Amino acid sequence: MNLSPDLQSFVLHFGEMGSRWGINRTVGQMYALLFLSEDPLNADQISETLNLSRSNVSMGLKELQAWQLVKLQHLPGDRKEYFSTPEDTLDIAMTLIQERRKRELDPTLSLLRDTLLDSQETPANPYAYNRMQEMCELMEQVAKWSDKLLQMDRDSLQKVLKLANVTQKLVGLKANWSSKANANS
Repeated sequence: MNLSPDLQSFVLHFGEMGSRWGINRTVGQMYALLFLSEDPLNADQISETLNLSRSNVSMGLKELQAWQLVKLQHLPGDRKEYFSTPEDTLDIAMTLIQERRKRELDPTLSLLRDTLLDSQETPANPYAYNRMQEMCELMEQVAKWSDKLLQMDRDSLQKVLKLANVTQKLVGLKANWSSKANANS
């Protein structure tokens, strides 16, 4: 598969962004290539297109499968495994929310709950205990919010996203109005 300069730029950028999102550059590039590809690709095609070693591609595909970001497919008459991304970008976003929650939010929340429970009677450091309590409460709110998002049907989720944009504008307007009111007092 030959990539036009625009597509190649996107793939390279996605690799760089991947390193900021907690995956390595190569995995980010592989995902971008699969995302842009109209047809499923096998490991050899990915390796050739991105000029990566076959073993590096295999490891990257395993990581993408662990994140549930790629679908494994078999084509009739071909023994190779082919990979593609979900067609719906909203599905991809929801998978990322679910996987990041499982890997990052849930373990941290569990640690905070356990720590707070163990030191509840007489905390050695009340200030630190209160800070952890605040963090735990915030993370519990985020967990509840993500649960609600993950349970929504597509239409409701689209409405929530539009409503969030409107709400942000309203809150921004209110904050500006409030600032001006305080300045005039």
